[in-house]
Amino acid sequence: MIAIRNSVRTLIELQTEDYPDSEIKAEQERLNRLYDTFSGKYGLINSRANTSAFSQDSSFSLLSALEIIGEDGELERKADMFSKRTIKPHTPVTSVDTASEALAVSLGEKATIDMDYMMGLSGKSENEIFEDLKGVIFLNPLYEYGNSYEPKYLMADEYLSGNVREKLRIAKNSAELYPEDYKVNVEALQKVQPKDLTASEISVRLGATWLPPDDVQEFIFHLLETPRYAQWNIKVHFSPFTSEWNIEGKSYDKGNVRAYNTYGTSRINAYKIIEETLNLKDVRIFDYIEDDEGKKKAVLNKKETAIAQSKQEMIKQEFQDWIWSDPERRERLCKSYNEKFNSVRPREYDGSHIIFNGMNPEIELREHQKNAVAHILYGGNTLLAHAVGAGKTFEMVAAAQESKRLGLCNKSLFVVPNHLTEQWAAEYLQLYPAANILVATKKDFETKNRKKFCGRIATGDYDAVIIGHSQFEKIPMSIERQRAILEQQLEEITGGIAELKRNRGENFSIKQLEKSKKSIRQKLDKLNDQTKKDDVVTFEELGVDRLFVDESHYYKNLYLYTKMRNVGGIAQTEAQKSSDLFMKCRYLDEITGGRGTVFATGTPISNSMVELYTIQRYLQYNTLVKNGLQHFDAWASTFGETITAVELTPEGTGYRAKTRFAKFYNLPELMAMFKEIADIKTADMLNLPVPEAKYHNIAVKPSEMQKEMVASLAERAEQVRGGGVDSSVDNMLKITNDGRKLALDQRMLNDMLPDFEGSKINACVDNIYRIWEENADKKSAQLVFCDLSTPKNDGTFSVYNDIRKKLIERGIPESEVKFIHEADTDMKKKELFQKTRKGEVRVLLGSTQKMGAGTNVQDKLIALHDVDCPWRPSDLEQRSGRIVRQGNENPQVDIYRYVTEQTFDAYLYQLVEGKQKFASQIMTSKSPVRSAEDIDETALSYAEIKMLATGNPYIKEKMDLDIQVQKLKMLKSNFLSEKYGLEDKVIKFYPQQITYLKSRVEGLTKDVETAKLHPKPIDEQPLGMMVSGVSYSEKAEAGQAIINACKSMNSPDAIPLGEYRGFQMELYFDTVQRNYVVKLKGETSRDVPLGDDAHGNIVRIDNGIERFEEALADTKNSLENTEKQFETAKQEIEKPFAKEEELRAKTARLDELNILLNMDKKENEIVGGEPDEGEAVGGRKEKSYER
Repeated sequence: MIAIRNSVRTLIELQTEDYPDSEIKAEQERLNRLYDTFSGKYGLINSRANTSAFSQDSSFSLLSALEIIGEDGELERKADMFSKRTIKPHTPVTSVDTASEALAVSLGEKATIDMDYMMGLSGKSENEIFEDLKGVIFLNPLYEYGNSYEPKYLMADEYLSGNVREKLRIAKNSAELYPEDYKVNVEALQKVQPKDLTASEISVRLGATWLPPDDVQEFIFHLLETPRYAQWNIKVHFSPFTSEWNIEGKSYDKGNVRAYNTYGTSRINAYKIIEETLNLKDVRIFDYIEDDEGKKKAVLNKKETAIAQSKQEMIKQEFQDWIWSDPERRERLCKSYNEKFNSVRPREYDGSHIIFNGMNPEIELREHQKNAVAHILYGGNTLLAHAVGAGKTFEMVAAAQESKRLGLCNKSLFVVPNHLTEQWAAEYLQLYPAANILVATKKDFETKNRKKFCGRIATGDYDAVIIGHSQFEKIPMSIERQRAILEQQLEEITGGIAELKRNRGENFSIKQLEKSKKSIRQKLDKLNDQTKKDDVVTFEELGVDRLFVDESHYYKNLYLYTKMRNVGGIAQTEAQKSSDLFMKCRYLDEITGGRGTVFATGTPISNSMVELYTIQRYLQYNTLVKNGLQHFDAWASTFGETITAVELTPEGTGYRAKTRFAKFYNLPELMAMFKEIADIKTADMLNLPVPEAKYHNIAVKPSEMQKEMVASLAERAEQVRGGGVDSSVDNMLKITNDGRKLALDQRMLNDMLPDFEGSKINACVDNIYRIWEENADKKSAQLVFCDLSTPKNDGTFSVYNDIRKKLIERGIPESEVKFIHEADTDMKKKELFQKTRKGEVRVLLGSTQKMGAGTNVQDKLIALHDVDCPWRPSDLEQRSGRIVRQGNENPQVDIYRYVTEQTFDAYLYQLVEGKQKFASQIMTSKSPVRSAEDIDETALSYAEIKMLATGNPYIKEKMDLDIQVQKLKMLKSNFLSEKYGLEDKVIKFYPQQITYLKSRVEGLTKDVETAKLHPKPIDEQPLGMMVSGVSYSEKAEAGQAIINACKSMNSPDAIPLGEYRGFQMELYFDTVQRNYVVKLKGETSRDVPLGDDAHGNIVRIDNGIERFEEALADTKNSLENTEKQFETAKQEIEKPFAKEEELRAKTARLDELNILLNMDKKENEIVGGEPDEGEAVGGRKEKSYER
């Protein structure tokens, strides 16, 4: 064995160093002899005895790759190494003619622009090379600023991507100092600036965290016409710690009609509604009643909640109308948004010049694979979001080997699904036969061996280490780092609590934070008292500086802190493995500058767009921080719109509000940021050599029994909705699942029921048998997917056992029909897959969970059967990805979907396919739509169940209309109450105001005339002012006389003072402002406050007389404005309710439907079908509080 190992090593060395063919041939002959002798004596290297004896040796995986083992465990042939060259020798280029060739060599050999190396290759000077390559490479302005970390030259694709606005700013500054160097930078960057988005393209919602609080405050004052005195006490605050909005002084503006009627209700005023909206919450109104034990219990008041929510909708709409209305604000906010989110130009990576030293010459990577490797090498953290079968394994392997060769990393760690570790190792060595890798087996991570294995990782100089997902979790971060991270979280939360208290935040939020603080404290204490129980090697000590995570969607449950409660798609529980991975990603970011982590998955988004945020947290944390989006709420308010629906809690103890994302918008900006890390390739972009799939929908009629049972489901839904059943006993989710089971087979709900001949199980069996028979000569195989009803061995009914039994009865040998569940170990699984690939097993049944990702049995597959419909769009994709895959020998395959009519089947497919389209549309297109609906999995709604149960689409239409008409009626009554308020103004207020203003205009006109007839005395002209009966011609004397008159006053009341320029003067003391005032009286009057300077007072009185003209102009404006308001109000009164037509049409259609369906009218209730709270509570006194 050792001789064989040495010979293999020699052979690898001879090939790598490019020895002549004759020497390689001689060594190959020697290896053949050694191997034949060994195997003659001891059997195959891969035999059980040899495996158990040698598997601990680190070169065992290399030796075991010498044999190509057949499906039956026998030797099929010797590996290529015995007869061919398997390593492409690397011959470095030593001289080139042109600068561009020198550049390509430099990138291939050094992964950077190494000027000294290029000068050596081409014999040109640095300046000549730079001149030749202008426009292909750029001088880096940051290098000029003495930043030693920055390279001096950058490639065009790197320089003209990323945050190009920031780069342009820097380039412009540099160009001012050195125009000849940087003018080309400025010109090139200007061409790639993203087109500025205009206001009409940017969606901004109330609560978006990039909005300045001042703008929100201005909106509130504008909307509610907050009086001046109240504006001093009402302030809008935003806390970056908790990403929480808070309005101080919410209840200060007491008598405001707009705050309590137009945009608020008696139970919750508009300020509070706006605050809830800013925090992405739906308003809810609770009444508090006392139960029998005297405890207070909150009960949702549906009617008040519905009214408050319609006000909330109005406010949101008003905000949309207001935010862009002012040109200055529009320009400022557009600029801010464009700077923040629309500055990124994703980089297109080109891997054509990569050398791939040491790769098997028989294998040629495809273009998209080379580009993906370039993304990993040059781009930092990467997510390979490639369609199933795009060759992610080879991309990751090649990237690891190249990174190591170019000195970009020292040791790569591959974390792959547990059952794939050995398959990964085999593929790794297939691509790089000379690679030095270490593979973990299950044994290595048993407690007694774990330390030893981690020690081997830490001490060996491996190219790569391959371990399973669950083993990765067992390698801890050092206690110091865990402590530091927890302390940082603690600090943030403590800061948040302090801030909330300062702004008198809600107790609710403070409690939430205190709770988080407590759980972090507990974790810290637990860490600190870890008496060194397992002084294992920590992750930092392994020396790993590149991490590859395969099938990374297993880590999507990463805990995040949000103010929104129960949001669909957000993990509210902490998955230990995810927070562990998150911590390791942060560590790698720190030591590699954000280029240490690579994720790969075929389904980056399976349920909700929220998963996109999770990926960004793992791979793009610093970008999120830079854009102020590291808080989920900040991210959600910028890119999403949530809606809240009230639903039963699973345990059924009451209601809870379930929030989910209804819509995502500003998607191109989100995707531009995401595509900095994501390398997205979908099947239609790749054009892979896969078989063409034909889809067949097989619809079967339901049995009488099924029809009756579907109707009974509808009755159950009715009861659940009417609140007549405790939801721990029954709820919508349960009904939906029973509906799915019933559609699959009636015996799923009761195995005493007959086996219905026309059921889809029987249709499926017929199909499987027909295809089995037609393809007997080719030994083609089929897959059957069914997620419900897994095989049981206790005699109860299961679809699996039923299908197998029927197939065997028809004459298919038992050995050819298998369940994936029978292969319960990795060995058995491997064996089962091999048999399927050879056509020995020809019908394989399994669930998406067990037979989805990582199941490679495509070789002979001819048909796939979806017996039931999965919940998630990604599941459908994983299923079809098993058969529509490279390596399938059939050019065309069939995919059958079985649907029982008048059950939940067809509808579920429609839902799932809709979701799938959305996910793929966002992932593929160069510029996605600006907004789109989310894809969240939910139970079917009552309306949907009713519709499906009766097969009557009218029912869903009627129920949707019920809700819409109800809302419209409420809006109309609200409209009417406002209209009556306006009518009162038209009858009384405006006419009075207009009469008053008209008479004032007349009086002021006369006063202006008077002032013109008695002009201000100039220079030497006598003054002619009467004060206290004495006439004065000098300013100084008259001024003194006025001051004397002031001094002689003994009460603040007005006294006659005299006359001047045709106006009477009175004198009084203003007790509020504490000063003396002269009142000028003509047809109207005007106050002139006096000072203590005799001369100055005369100037003030003259100015006062001149101001009559200004007053006239103002009053004319006021009059015009009031008359305009009066006209507007008269028109407003005449205006009908804006949605009158819609209300009429919908009401009419509703009446038609009610006649058609002849249903009782009890449906017409708000939100849900229960009586309003309080009605059922017999006369008990109840208090109600605002919430």
